[in-house]
Amino acid sequence: MIEIRPITESDGAAWEPLWQAYLTFYQSSLPPEVTDATWRRFFDPAEPINALVAVLDGRIVGIVHYLYHRSTWTTADYCYLQDLFTAEEARGRGVARALIEAVYEKAKAHGAARVYWLTHESNTTAQALYDKVAARSGFIQYRHLLG
Repeated sequence: MIEIRPITESDGAAWEPLWQAYLTFYQSSLPPEVTDATWRRFFDPAEPINALVAVLDGRIVGIVHYLYHRSTWTTADYCYLQDLFTAEEARGRGVARALIEAVYEKAKAHGAARVYWLTHESNTTAQALYDKVAARSGFIQYRHLLG
């Protein structure tokens, strides 16, 4: 049975390795101050960023981070599912799906109009799940770094 719950401050030792594994999966790294700021934001009521964890067999095996933001296309907020990661040993057991569905529930309770997310085009394993739980928008992301 997978338990999905909000992250707590006592979850730091379990969250950090999953966060670092997520960054490694996307061949990225962040300075410690960014990770520290992200962690603090989860517990700051003034911040729009949220986190849930998936617990399986008494261990945190998955994380999801999501945030709400305004849109010019609706009066309701949108929910951006920013980060989703499942520990390798727990994959194929429904953890990612349970985390996504929990974000859907949270976003609906918040009054959001939609939940959306991005994944890398090479992440075909995740896309097999995403194609079952959401519709592809057809949009292509462009970005320009400012620093």
